[in-house]
Amino acid sequence: MAAPHTGVLQQQAAVMDSVYGPWTGSGWRPAAFERTAPRYLWTDAFGVVNYLTLYKDTQEDMYLQQALALVDAVHNTLGHHRAHFSGGSAAAAAAPPAEWLPGASEQHPTAGGLRIGKPHPEGHPDGDGQYFHYLTKWAFALAAVAEATGDSKYLSWALDLVQRVHPAFVYQAGTGPKRMHWKMGIDLAHPAVASMGNLDPYDGLVTYSLLQGLAERHGFGGSSVLQAEIADMQAIVAAKFKSYHSDGPLDLGEALWLAHWQLASSSSSSSAATHTSPAAAAAAAPWAAHVADVSLASLEQLWGDGYFEQPLKWRLAFREFGTSIGLQALMSVRPDLPGWHLWQQRVADIHATWGGKNLSTRDNDITPVMYATSLNPGLWLRGHWRL
Repeated sequence: MAAPHTGVLQQQAAVMDSVYGPWTGSGWRPAAFERTAPRYLWTDAFGVVNYLTLYKDTQEDMYLQQALALVDAVHNTLGHHRAHFSGGSAAAAAAPPAEWLPGASEQHPTAGGLRIGKPHPEGHPDGDGQYFHYLTKWAFALAAVAEATGDSKYLSWALDLVQRVHPAFVYQAGTGPKRMHWKMGIDLAHPAVASMGNLDPYDGLVTYSLLQGLAERHGFGGSSVLQAEIADMQAIVAAKFKSYHSDGPLDLGEALWLAHWQLASSSSSSSAATHTSPAAAAAAAPWAAHVADVSLASLEQLWGDGYFEQPLKWRLAFREFGTSIGLQALMSVRPDLPGWHLWQQRVADIHATWGGKNLSTRDNDITPVMYATSLNPGLWLRGHWRL
């Protein structure tokens, strides 16, 4: 896989500096977010992997140190109960940490799950809690740290996280397949939203499979460490994948990203083909081909209907970056994808639309961080992993 151009790396690094603050030496700490609580799990998962990608592509140690500092900041904030403070994000960042979530500790910071990081408390319609799809993103980020550093502590934390949250989110509904809650309370003791997220089972299957492969390589419990959890996700996916549909650009891009981990490469000479293990690719799972085909057709429909030509005030940049990231993931394993160059141009069009002055019109965190990912997906793509 070709290395990104120096200009792209510089642009990606500049965007990350604008969000988290420039490197200041060994005492660097990530800047607190302004719009949410000081840390936000989804955004910071992308932030960690972006820093690791920059480290991999430049071999500059500061990016690795920034990734590790961001991991610690997340655990020391979202691994705890909400702190009681008054004031904005700066006050929240300076407040002493509250108690660890139930089951968590300094040695096992993810063993209680991790809060979303929403500014509103539980009980508010958009209040704090735990989202499964955010937790799997964080588990992926921790796996990426383990991959980049060789330090199995981070893999252990990812496994702690999965083994704690899986039984809270997954439950038996009568005699049929198991189901999932979309959102749980902060302590994981009760569902906050009982319905199942459209992509949550796929998130679980892909993330668990990746962690299982890494666990086998690192000697964590052999092939059985997540065997039961993977079996649960396989059963849920098998029951629902044929009815998969979506018309949202973020959802469709996320679906393409998930599918690319378990798609067979269309070319034996592609770099992805040489980095695919049974644990990661699950023998080219049928669900992945179906979900990728449906998602790509739905995106084609969105472009045909003029969705991506609407006024910017009716669109959200971070959702479209979900599309551009997912398309790049699919193209990385399907170099003979019909219309490959058209899809590549559409990715470039999304970047051109939202880059520059339009990048921070909504926020200064989730949108620019996902833009940085889309500029150079790096470790978000399976071809960058030693699987």
